Amino acid sequence: MTNTTTESATDRAAATPADVPTAPSVTVEVRDRVAVLTVNRPEVRNALNAGVLDGIEAALDECERRRDVGAVVFTGAGEKAFVAGADISQLVGYTMRDGLRARMQRLYDRIQDLELPTVAAVNGFALGGGNELAMSCDIRIAAENARFGLPETNLGILPGAGGTQRLSRLVGLGRAQEMILTGRIIDAEEALRIGLVTSVVPRDGLLDAALATAGTILAKGPLAVRLAKLVVRSGAETDQRTGLLLERLAQSLLYASDEKSEGAGAFLEKRPARFPQHDDRPPTDPGRPAPKEQP
Repeated sequence: MTNTTTESATDRAAATPADVPTAPSVTVEVRDRVAVLTVNRPEVRNALNAGVLDGIEAALDECERRRDVGAVVFTGAGEKAFVAGADISQLVGYTMRDGLRARMQRLYDRIQDLELPTVAAVNGFALGGGNELAMSCDIRIAAENARFGLPETNLGILPGAGGTQRLSRLVGLGRAQEMILTGRIIDAEEALRIGLVTSVVPRDGLLDAALATAGTILAKGPLAVRLAKLVVRSGAETDQRTGLLLERLAQSLLYASDEKSEGAGAFLEKRPARFPQHDDRPPTDPGRPAPKEQP
């Protein structure tokens, strides 16, 4: 198991030689090819500030660079919150230019478009930007104590990190409008019932459930997973005819791939498939050659 931490530039700038070192705002721990990315500000319910966004960006850079990472799990430190929203002390200073820059929205777009499969392990409050972070992931698993909401209208703003678009695609237009306009917070069971999350598990089993889900995905053909994610996401944002065309094109590539030969052969031979790893990322150490494929 590899254990690393990612410290943002803001974290480093905040410290002086006389200061007691502080914990990084985002940590990354790799477990069996799954990177667990943890927002680490439990004292403020993991509220998002510039330092956290820097940390997530750096963590994503690391995950995309490393050859030993095949999936990412997002979670929050402590038991009270996944991410309880934006840091209001920074929000009060935002200007029209910040709204147009839309840094958080662009970051969550990056997470949604990540080639690596992503799982949100939601513990406690996932409000505002925290809910939007979870919605940018491929799969959302909630602990029994999870709470979800987009209460930005209470602050005189709207969900501006993808919430107005992703929520309606997940739960339908009517439910999305009701949640956004009223700012109502829902519990895990309601989130499951309306399709915002895929499962609800006991709080102490949340991370294990997320890791198990990521591990299940990693056992599949990596190119098939990558293309399936691309086609499902792209198809949801276009008309059905175009989506079906994307599906045909992706399937034609897979029919010609080693993955199809191995997967079908393993099924017929009644053995586990040993898929080749289609990974065009550079090695972790640029001076070291990429590891050879296992026979």
